[in-house]
Amino acid sequence: MLARITPTPLAGSVPAIASKSMAHRLIIAAALSSGTTHVVCNTTCADIDATVRCLTSLGARINVVDDGYEVHPVPKSIELGILKAFQGAKLDCGESGSTLRFMLPVACALGAQATFVGAQRLGERPLTPLTDELMAAGCTLSADGGFPLVTSGRLRPGRFVLPGTVSSQFISGLLLSFPLLPGDSEIEVHGRIESRPYINLTVQALKLFGVDIAIERMTAPNGIDDITRFRSSGNVYRTPGEVKVEGDWSNAAFWLCAGALGNEPVEVRGISLTSAQGDRNVLAALSRFGARTKRASEAAIVQPDNLHAFSMSAQDIPDLVPVISAVAACADGTTIIRDCARLRIKESDRLATTASELAALGAHVTIDHDSLVIYGQERLSGGEVDSHNDHRIAMMAAIAAIRCDGEVLIHGAEAVRKSYPAFFDHYRMLGGRVELTEE
Repeated sequence: MLARITPTPLAGSVPAIASKSMAHRLIIAAALSSGTTHVVCNTTCADIDATVRCLTSLGARINVVDDGYEVHPVPKSIELGILKAFQGAKLDCGESGSTLRFMLPVACALGAQATFVGAQRLGERPLTPLTDELMAAGCTLSADGGFPLVTSGRLRPGRFVLPGTVSSQFISGLLLSFPLLPGDSEIEVHGRIESRPYINLTVQALKLFGVDIAIERMTAPNGIDDITRFRSSGNVYRTPGEVKVEGDWSNAAFWLCAGALGNEPVEVRGISLTSAQGDRNVLAALSRFGARTKRASEAAIVQPDNLHAFSMSAQDIPDLVPVISAVAACADGTTIIRDCARLRIKESDRLATTASELAALGAHVTIDHDSLVIYGQERLSGGEVDSHNDHRIAMMAAIAAIRCDGEVLIHGAEAVRKSYPAFFDHYRMLGGRVELTEE
């Protein structure tokens, strides 16, 4: 799909969509729980659909209702794991890294003989050392890397050790599996944890289902590294009856950045200002750029002002990098975004695609090892960009179009369906001028 955008500032108010990150966690917990759970979720997307599809393959019954999902759990027992009737399941993760990294430990904890498949770059995204830990704890995996990935055996409870530099999804996946194991378990993480707010989301979701995770921090024997232990003792999933998926800060960030780049305020409604989502730090980043930010009850508003460069780390907020880079491209001075190594293993190599596609619009961006260096200018030229089948690159280009002199053409614009199918509808709601056609 081709998106043809005639540049114009965005302004007004738009509702937040449901948090994809929290929806994954709550729907998984509901499907592993003690009874039926009503999950209030005001939107869906391809990634959430992938998690629902995988849970259904394992025997859960998940019905779509007017305001979300009615989730009937996977038939199982603590002693025996998944019922034999559901062995041999095929779990199609689509392009969702969260689905694969959460469902792999869960399937192993259930003792499922399962075949994982996926699409696009998902088979290239790393699974070690998670797979090493799963195999050491009693599971057999057909291969490390690539599809199909076949699992057998049942995960044993115990101690799992991971470095903090790996994906936080590995830690979250193990935590989601612990209540299924017949015994106490813990994860010992060495060093500073990447994307720590996402683990906080997992702990929060588990607590809603009666699972308490004890967290202990200490210094390693070498006196240098930090060690964090996550412990689960005798917990099982218990349904609260109903849970609600909160608004998504990761996607709200695109509209808030649009407010910084435009002429009038942009408001996003339905987001929690006390959320554990790390991407709510977009407000702090925009404040440092010089934009005016305002917090209201379950809403955030950003107004434009004179934008100036600053330096920041992306270690805890990697998903914000593309759209923050679009703001930096129009801020006075040179912005440096450090700690971007993990962007190389997203839906695209986001370090490369953020730089190349902003450059295609006339921005001056370079890559320095694992950092982006962005030389700001008042206006961009416009031009043609490729989404590289990456939803955040497509949306980044649409937001950057606000400051372009010429029209912007986004090839592969259908990539937004991965996380935000209504993106261009909401773009128009804020006054954007976009024409969608088949390529």
